[in-house]
Amino acid sequence: MSLFAKGGPWLFGRRTDLLAFGGSAALAFALLGLGAQLGILEADAPDWIWLSCILVVDVAHVWSTIYRVYLDGAELRRRPLLYVGAPLACYAAGVLLHAMSGALFWTVLAYVAVFHFVRQQVGWVALYARREGAGALDRRVDLAATYAATVWPLVWWHGHLPRSFHWFLEGDFVVGLSAELAAWTFPLYAALLGGWALRQLIRLAGRGPKPSPGKLLVVATTWACWYVGIVALDGDFAFTVTNVLIHGVPYLVLTYRYGRHRAARRPASTLARVLRGGALVFVLSVIALAFVEELAWDRWVWHDRPWLFGEGGELGAFALSLLVPLLALPQATHYVLDGFIWRMGQNPVLR
Repeated sequence: MSLFAKGGPWLFGRRTDLLAFGGSAALAFALLGLGAQLGILEADAPDWIWLSCILVVDVAHVWSTIYRVYLDGAELRRRPLLYVGAPLACYAAGVLLHAMSGALFWTVLAYVAVFHFVRQQVGWVALYARREGAGALDRRVDLAATYAATVWPLVWWHGHLPRSFHWFLEGDFVVGLSAELAAWTFPLYAALLGGWALRQLIRLAGRGPKPSPGKLLVVATTWACWYVGIVALDGDFAFTVTNVLIHGVPYLVLTYRYGRHRAARRPASTLARVLRGGALVFVLSVIALAFVEELAWDRWVWHDRPWLFGEGGELGAFALSLLVPLLALPQATHYVLDGFIWRMGQNPVLR
């Protein structure tokens, strides 16, 4: 299996792209419709949403990084300092932050996560622009539109705190940003997205290279999900389904295809042996790791779901300052490594 499609406007292929990007957004909006029918559209996410979206998609996609790095011996040997140093540095920084203040730890982690979520959408659009051979102007227009679609809702969110939902924990965003800033910057937000849409129509009607349909899909679904989940609706349920699915599902597709691509090149590797079971083994393995992680979180930190994970114990402040950064290490490492492992120029295997 090739990592990317050979030629053409699609990243992985028409069917895969439509399912990964369009399907995840369609599922998010279908769940919003179901939530409206159930009367939970702006309520807390029920346990079945936590299981299907948070555990099975959000936490599992973090663990899929092992298929990109830690099960690939050749990749580990290529940059050992990065792949060993990143988790060590993340843990040391986490312990220091949590020892200073648990609230500070979660605030820093929340903003790192926000940056990661924004940059992932920008990355998808950049990959599509590369495939369609977009010129400098169109790359800048794409970049501006994607940042507008993601950053402005965050500005609006900060100007309207507190909301009925949060990134990790209540109070993890810094308060104090004026609501007027979102109002003042809305015309710029609308102009950037409107200008992008107009530019795509001009390209579609012209004789030159056409914009990739996958890129159009990513920008449109990013705008729709971020606006609806953050600005239009005020509930944990709505935010969860619109935030998690379009982020985690395409990433799972990417890491699985990478693993299969590398396994084909190195059939005797650990990565190849693990992936002989195909997509089912891949999916079940990352869900199992996600379950173990959430079990530890719930039994020793949150105590939210004893019906699923059983009863746990209470830990003191010192123990928590060591354990919480350890449990957060998979996602912190994922956030840091993602800034390196998908750069085309630094990763010849991706070309």
